[in-house]
Amino acid sequence: MSRFVQDLSKAMSQDGASQFQEVIRQELELSVKKELEKILSTAPSQELEHTKNDLDGFRKLFHRFLQEKGPSVDWGKIQRPPEDSIQPYEKIKAKGLPDNISSVLNKLVVVKLNGGLGTSMGCKGPKSLIGVRNEHTFLDLTVQQIEHLNKTYNTDVPLVLMNSFNTDEDTKKILQKYNHCRVKIYTFNQSRYPRINKESLLPVAKDVSYSGENADAWYPPGHGDIYASFYNSGLLNTFIGEGKEYIFVSNIDNLGATVDLYILNHLMNPPNGKRCEFVMEVTNKTRADVKGGTLTQYEGKLRLVEIAQVPKAHVDEFKSVSKFKIFNTNNLWISLAAVKRLQEQNAIDMEIIVNPKTLDGGLNVIQLETAVGAAIKSFENSLGINVPRSRFLPVKTTSDLLLVMSNLYSLNAGSLTMSEKREFPTVPLVKLGSSFTKVQDYLRRFESIPDMLELDHLTVSGDVTFGKNVSLKGTVIIIANHGDRIDIPPGAVLENKIVSGNLRILDH
Repeated sequence: MSRFVQDLSKAMSQDGASQFQEVIRQELELSVKKELEKILSTAPSQELEHTKNDLDGFRKLFHRFLQEKGPSVDWGKIQRPPEDSIQPYEKIKAKGLPDNISSVLNKLVVVKLNGGLGTSMGCKGPKSLIGVRNEHTFLDLTVQQIEHLNKTYNTDVPLVLMNSFNTDEDTKKILQKYNHCRVKIYTFNQSRYPRINKESLLPVAKDVSYSGENADAWYPPGHGDIYASFYNSGLLNTFIGEGKEYIFVSNIDNLGATVDLYILNHLMNPPNGKRCEFVMEVTNKTRADVKGGTLTQYEGKLRLVEIAQVPKAHVDEFKSVSKFKIFNTNNLWISLAAVKRLQEQNAIDMEIIVNPKTLDGGLNVIQLETAVGAAIKSFENSLGINVPRSRFLPVKTTSDLLLVMSNLYSLNAGSLTMSEKREFPTVPLVKLGSSFTKVQDYLRRFESIPDMLELDHLTVSGDVTFGKNVSLKGTVIIIANHGDRIDIPPGAVLENKIVSGNLRILDH
């Protein structure tokens, strides 16, 4: 057989395979469409429009999911961003502030991502309602920060919470307590998408309810959903009508994400006269941050690349602190007019994150998600700002909680700042073992939070409790083996110590 004929038959078989795949894809889309129509038909009239928006959004995402193959980035095209595309914060701060900072602030809306539950820390309900400092919750601190701004500068900066169907009801109940605060608070809900069976790729849900048997059938599709949900809620147009120009978006559990007047001023009064539509705050990677998404130059635009998008052969290179020095804090400043324009043009492009889960009954499902920062490439004149680490203070675990509850930080008007008494500005490395995972257990194990001003590293494993007024300095490692218990006595000072074995203190 001639080479030409071989090539031709190979091409035909490949073409046949791709045609076959296309037929299967179309049939699958049709099946999903029918399932979604069945689900929609069960929606009560007052929820019909809302549910239709959600299911239409899911269908678009599912369509894209079926079209895409393999890692979504071509590693060969990834370049380091040009020098001027990531500005050092010090340079932006050096410009100072104008006299009319109040009028600049009045152009701002603060949006907090409030869709997450506290389950990973053993808490029921929204994560934002966990007490983090002097009984104040994440939400309390956020409201205090913005109220302080509004009182200090005589402004009207509103707070907007993007809730999920998991957090909406509990959050709204608690909002009444802020009625007398000088902050207008708005909420909108991110979408509710159906989880799909990993094998059949069909929705698990049979109707719109999300209680009882259907409780696990739905999910909030990641914070990339903010653009469509904010637009659909009507709030985007309302704020534009009120003369607002930028949103500052951040995770509600990042206690470092406060309104920064220097960044806001840079947005409103750019040195070259050309406004940025999107600013991403990045900060220098440490060994603990190697999995964080990084900013790259890709096909002439700034692009956020997440570890899930990286081909396996290049994961170690992606994690390298020397090649990719920064990561995304998810503190973002975005032009409202640009969101409106891109949303109306259906031009916001975000990579799909495929998140596999196993439900309680053992069923394997997939949820399709997007991330808010991934849209950076859709905006014009985007910019990264390399901010101090202090603007990234997330509380994901009780180890993080111990840091923010301790005397390492002082609290002023809802904002946490590193104590001036700490000689070096780095945050200690804290690793609490599984006995401390749940907030309830963690609180029970500390009679009072230890003095940690001179701590570098703390590792605690096993059944360990701390008495009152304990002081930890340098590197402290406390390991209670299985069946043993260690009680650190009240007033103990541990400096560069390893404690292991059994240490019981009995009341008498």
